[in-house]
Amino acid sequence: MTAQVAALFLILGLTVEMTNSGPRAVSSGGARSDANTPPVLINTCLITKDVSGLAAFYARVLQIEPHKASESYIEFRTSAGVLALFAADAQESYIPGAATPGQNRSSILEFRVGNVDEEYARLHNRVTTWVKGPTTQPWGTRSIYFRDPDGNLVDFFTPPAAPK
Repeated sequence: MTAQVAALFLILGLTVEMTNSGPRAVSSGGARSDANTPPVLINTCLITKDVSGLAAFYARVLQIEPHKASESYIEFRTSAGVLALFAADAQESYIPGAATPGQNRSSILEFRVGNVDEEYARLHNRVTTWVKGPTTQPWGTRSIYFRDPDGNLVDFFTPPAAPK
């Protein structure tokens, strides 16, 4: 599959599914049946200069097997949505000047985990840039913050326990 086709799937909100007969597009969000239906966020895509390096990082951190559509496009499918990685050169050829890899300082990728302290122990030597160790936030969640190899901020959090 070419990078341009993967980009088209991404822009159209389609997910690429690999089958024995090759890649095929599947609808990630479905067609809207009602003009009053609010949008549903199902895919977050990081533009990167190093798809394979960033994919290896997220495979270790998320413990999810990536779905590789091409050398330029990889997805990590979670129960709540997809984290996609797309090559900067492919993005540039498709929509010139639209994205700059490694420059994100305004958003956080947040993942709910079972136990933040266990995740911190597991990831402590695998993550290079730690922003904040295990901390209980004023709103009750327990979080760890770190940066991926491109500098994107990642939060692993555990919601507060329900009152007894």
